[in-house]
Amino acid sequence: MNTAHTDEFIEYIRLPEVRRISGLSTATIYRMAVGGKFPRQAKVGEQAVAWIRSEVEAWAASRAATRQRAQ
Repeated sequence: MNTAHTDEFIEYIRLPEVRRISGLSTATIYRMAVGGKFPRQAKVGEQAVAWIRSEVEAWAASRAATRQRAQ
C-alpha cells in the first residue's frame, strides 16, 4: 500500500499518531499490517520504525468512504 512518490515530501509519523488517526490499538495496527489491510511501517533507524502519514490518512479516508457508501 505504498502511495508515496519520490518527488513529494514524505512525513513519517510514530505509533501514537498512527493510533490517534486510525483509532486502532497497537496490536490491531500490527495485525492488520501483516495481513495487508493497513499500511506497513518503514524502518527509519537502527531500532526505529514509523509510518508514512499520507498512507495512514489514505487508509482512514478509504474507511470513511466505505462507511458513507454503506449508508
